[in-house]
Amino acid sequence: MSFRPEPATPHGRAPRTAIVFCNLGTPDEPTAPALRRYLAEFLGDPRVVEIPRLAWLPILHGIILRTRPAKSAAKYASIWTPEGSPLKVWTEKQTALLRGLLHERGHQVTVRHAMRYGSPSIPAVLDELKAEGVTRVLVLPAYPQYSGTTTASVVDAVTAWTRPVRNLPELRFVHRYHDDPGYIRALARGIRAHWAAHGQGELLVMSFHGVPERTLHLGDPYHCECQKTARLLAEQLGLPKDRYRVTFQSRFGKAKWLEPYTEPTLVELARQGVRRVDVACPGFTSDCLETLEEINMEARHAFTQAGGSHFEYIPCLNDQPEWVHALVDLAERHLQGWPTQAADNPMDLQASRERALALGARD
Repeated sequence: MSFRPEPATPHGRAPRTAIVFCNLGTPDEPTAPALRRYLAEFLGDPRVVEIPRLAWLPILHGIILRTRPAKSAAKYASIWTPEGSPLKVWTEKQTALLRGLLHERGHQVTVRHAMRYGSPSIPAVLDELKAEGVTRVLVLPAYPQYSGTTTASVVDAVTAWTRPVRNLPELRFVHRYHDDPGYIRALARGIRAHWAAHGQGELLVMSFHGVPERTLHLGDPYHCECQKTARLLAEQLGLPKDRYRVTFQSRFGKAKWLEPYTEPTLVELARQGVRRVDVACPGFTSDCLETLEEINMEARHAFTQAGGSHFEYIPCLNDQPEWVHALVDLAERHLQGWPTQAADNPMDLQASRERALALGARD
């Protein structure tokens, strides 16, 4: 293996700590060429599509990337904002809020966001942090529920970056927080706030992103963690079992995915006489294509066409203050033992040592 040239080691500087907040990613613009690049990276990840490469890649490049980008671009165009993709906008805001609140609590850490697919890429952000002298990195995925298709793929990207690096930073990973009390409270607060403003429907549908059912049988904990999140959230909201449903969305291909599926469930509820449903997506921490277009447009249309009269989409956590505080609490727990208040230069470091000695002498 050949190693890349390393920047000079900054002697005499205190260790620096960084957090990389990782989300799934988004195309750079809602156009077919941009979607082709994005989908090639996303669907080319063996963690996402677990079909043998020799069988899958000809299908991906020969069929899917010739037909799907234009259709996907139209969907993205329907939710695009002047600032760009909603997922990008919310991830940037969450990163800035996470940084600010950590600094308010006295943690002098660098906080950056990265995308597993698209830009800024995980390798590019890690390169920047290493060039800046960062020696410890906490990788914090935006995925509350662990899955090999998401969380593990982030780990793959980080470990791939490490291979040609000689002087590696210390690395830590947050794997899951599906049952974190702060995360659950933030979800409940957002739903209660929506109910206070818009009233409460007959049923709350909690829609999680789907994965192929075979991943459950192969040992992926994602399905179980979604169910636990839903149960804890229902308990926090005081909902009995007959007042909520857990469903899975975003199917791709012909394989069987986790059930029940979101849109068919909504259609069946409407046909059974349910007139109003509230739909939340607890597994998504930022509103994105899957929530704003697939749920708030396509699923809404399917429900009303089947006879439902009122469909309420409840927004994701986004920049909700209680969610940002929960994210900071999560980061603080995983940063324990690392210096997060270290001085930036030798003079400041010496001053810190002198203050510590003075305090010790007084004690």
